[in-house]
Amino acid sequence: MSSDTGSDVTELVETEAGTGRVTWHRAAGARLVLAVSHGAGGGVEARDLQVLARVLPAHGVSVALVEQPWRVAGKKLAPAPRTLDVGWRGLWPAVASAGLPAVAGGRSAGARVACRTAVELGAAAVLALGFPLHPPGRPERSRAGELLGSGVPTLVVQGGSDPFGKPEEFPEGAYELVEVPYGDHGFAVPKRAPLGQDEALKIITDGVVKWTSSLA
Repeated sequence: MSSDTGSDVTELVETEAGTGRVTWHRAAGARLVLAVSHGAGGGVEARDLQVLARVLPAHGVSVALVEQPWRVAGKKLAPAPRTLDVGWRGLWPAVASAGLPAVAGGRSAGARVACRTAVELGAAAVLALGFPLHPPGRPERSRAGELLGSGVPTLVVQGGSDPFGKPEEFPEGAYELVEVPYGDHGFAVPKRAPLGQDEALKIITDGVVKWTSSLA
């Protein structure tokens, strides 16, 4: 099922985890698709996902904002990681149907899902926004293995003050990292920071535009 909402096309997709949703922001003459999902406590209205959907189509990248079934069902908290993977697998064919190289992406828990399933689903690359390297205050509970094991070109965009893992905490590996100075887990910057919120978001979009240009 699909519906047009202005320049966007939204489609509902049935998965083994329930009904998910994909909202397309298409590029004219697209060379890539970027599919990005949300975190465990929020939706695709997150500032980083929205700014990418606005900016990337002008650079030849169609953006698919992917909502997991639990969000579509109106639930407040995400299910277990295994269930998130099931939902993402079920939504992926809708993304791949464009017939273009597809980048798997997400913020926070969505970034973990993208890393865990990239090779299996044939993703061209992974975009990890606010990768939750560890729970806040628990650096010993590292999730670095998921990031390092993505198996495809990977870009991490991380807030300089992210309690889930600051850029300097990340291990060396075969991935690129863009730091958003002063940014928290949602890339919000304090009012006292020497850069404004719009500048912080431009760091994200500039970094992703440059990286996606290197992929195709």
